[in-house]
Amino acid sequence: MSDQDTHLVLDRLLRLRDRREPLVAQIAEWVGSGIIEGRLQPGQDLNSVDLSRRFDTSRTPVREALMLLEQEGLVEMKARRRPRVAAPSLADIRDIYQVRRQLLSMLAGLLVERATDDQLSELRTRVEAMRKLADAGDVDAYFWSHVLLQERMTEIVGNATLKQILDSLALRTLMLRHLSLTRPGRLAYSVDDQERLIQACEERDGELASALIAGATVRALRAVEDQVEQDTAGGGKTARKRRSTS
Repeated sequence: MSDQDTHLVLDRLLRLRDRREPLVAQIAEWVGSGIIEGRLQPGQDLNSVDLSRRFDTSRTPVREALMLLEQEGLVEMKARRRPRVAAPSLADIRDIYQVRRQLLSMLAGLLVERATDDQLSELRTRVEAMRKLADAGDVDAYFWSHVLLQERMTEIVGNATLKQILDSLALRTLMLRHLSLTRPGRLAYSVDDQERLIQACEERDGELASALIAGATVRALRAVEDQVEQDTAGGGKTARKRRSTS
């Protein structure tokens, strides 16, 4: 998974091509990927002055970028307070995953019905590459590969309404999905789930495919719940994998 692939995902979901000011898009992408990958933590202040210095610009493009991320649920902006990384409650997280479970179950059933053998072979090739990333313990690369896998599934299914609804939740769920993969053993469980899902699709068992993806979503939620509870007990200190923000 390259930085260019990460750019393409965020460019589409944030509709960055629609921005007239390229610097706004650049700032939004940097902050957005930092939130999703855990370099910027839930509740962490986002200092407009520091961001202005980082991107050698005034505070106006920074504010526009943060407002864009606020619209997508990644940033909170309140009067007379610094902007900060959104920190969804456990109740919010459970609501999101409840909806996501139902949508993905529908996606899996439609995938069984509509995917050609060649398309399923393509998906299996993607999952085989993901197995190598999981074995290497590369959380970020595995995560973005998983994001692209599900995007490809929605393209194959071809249900524009389903894709639109999934996209509307996408940015709010990406941070949570990445968080779930940082738990010990989660990469191995996740790629096992993907392999079983592809096998069910190849066998044209829509009921099993829907049940498998629903179960995987529930396990991801439990991993997020465990991590949030651990962070809360530790005074907000997270165990998420960090990378340099330079």
